[in-house]
Amino acid sequence: MPIYFPNRHLSPSQILSKAEADNIPFSLEEFPNLLHLFSISHGSPQAIAMENTLKECEVKPIKGETKFCATSLESVYDFTSKIFGFDTRVKTLATTHLKHSSVGLLQNYKVVEISQNIPSPKLVACHTMPYPYAVFYCHSQESENKVLMVSLEGEDGDVVEALSVCHMDTSQWSRKHPSFSVLGVEPGTSSVCHFFPSDNFVFIPFSATM
Repeated sequence: MPIYFPNRHLSPSQILSKAEADNIPFSLEEFPNLLHLFSISHGSPQAIAMENTLKECEVKPIKGETKFCATSLESVYDFTSKIFGFDTRVKTLATTHLKHSSVGLLQNYKVVEISQNIPSPKLVACHTMPYPYAVFYCHSQESENKVLMVSLEGEDGDVVEALSVCHMDTSQWSRKHPSFSVLGVEPGTSSVCHFFPSDNFVFIPFSATM
């Protein structure tokens, strides 16, 4: 199947401490001031990406969903702890490129093996968002989910242990979700599975992997 794994990597300089991040406003209302703070021109691609990130972070969650845009790894941990409970051990899963030559190309991959198939009604998925520093869009919806680790081989020799999540219940999703136009289905009529790029990650209870 054709899959695109973007060649994105967070540098240490992009990751702020909670103390640093909490001193910077993070809201659409402050957008003009933020452009000035980061010396970004209004209307530039960077400004448009920033604005879209702020808008996405302020959209209300769908029914049953809990969402949060974390501006530090400490905030990611705090959000995850609230979802699972502070005493719950969690495991972090992510996509790993074991061997690659040109990561970032859309190419055909062959599924070699599904190495893990983990039913996980409760999970937290975190996606990196375009912003001058690291922002993680983290969300959780308690429903029927499956977490898969899939061994893939690309046409160019790329070998990937890829993280995938299958959402079995899509009945509460917006009809505008791109998955439905790609798959040609309606909300609630089909599960939706997607691969995660290497700079995204998922937390699941450690007990789910036992």
